[in-house]
Amino acid sequence: MPLHIVYDDEAALRSRCEIATVRTARRDEGAYETGAVVPSGAWRSLTQAEVTSITAPRQTLDSTVVEIVRPPFQDGLPLEELAQPLGDADAVYLGQALAEPGMATTTNNYQDGRLIGLHLDNWDKLRFADKHTGRRRLCLNLGPGTRYIILGDIDAQATCRAIYPTAYAHRYPHTDDYRAYVASGRSFRIVRIRLAPGEGYLAPTEYLPHDGSTDGAPLPSAAAFWLGRWPRRVLPTLV
Repeated sequence: MPLHIVYDDEAALRSRCEIATVRTARRDEGAYETGAVVPSGAWRSLTQAEVTSITAPRQTLDSTVVEIVRPPFQDGLPLEELAQPLGDADAVYLGQALAEPGMATTTNNYQDGRLIGLHLDNWDKLRFADKHTGRRRLCLNLGPGTRYIILGDIDAQATCRAIYPTAYAHRYPHTDDYRAYVASGRSFRIVRIRLAPGEGYLAPTEYLPHDGSTDGAPLPSAAAFWLGRWPRRVLPTLV
């Protein structure tokens, strides 16, 4: 299942989204890990066909869809408790991350500080057959600046089938599979979605390649994250 976004207002979706392709980071981009997959940089508006391709069908599993939402943050409410009313008693607060302004991607390897580029999360450690059933991640942009979530339009299972056509069934999909996919001469499209402070997303980050971005933003942005199993429309959509 590729990238699928739940929305009600196509114009509102278009106003937040841009699309590009990816490439492998160059050797002179020393801030990145070897082989990291990064945006090509040529962001543009979505065509009608591209909007149609990312529109979530009704029958799509809730665990695989993306939603652009306003999390129920209130001053004085501990962030650890924000997700409690959303219907998953086992939801987990993951903490916060701060991104400096002007970053094409934001996630680094905590061991050496190098940026990892587009990647898969692996909190649930799911094998190939189950990768689409992982928990979704809830994000809240705490500001003060605007940020983006970048999402790829090819899922982990499709990537594994392409790279390992006779040996994918027993694999555990990984960021390295996307790196091999792009290194082999293939590419995929990425969509970035703008999020102002107080806004957020629900996304299957175990299933789709993704990263944050503050590209073009003059201010840093902190974000808070949770993992849980939430049905679609548990939060009001912003689009």
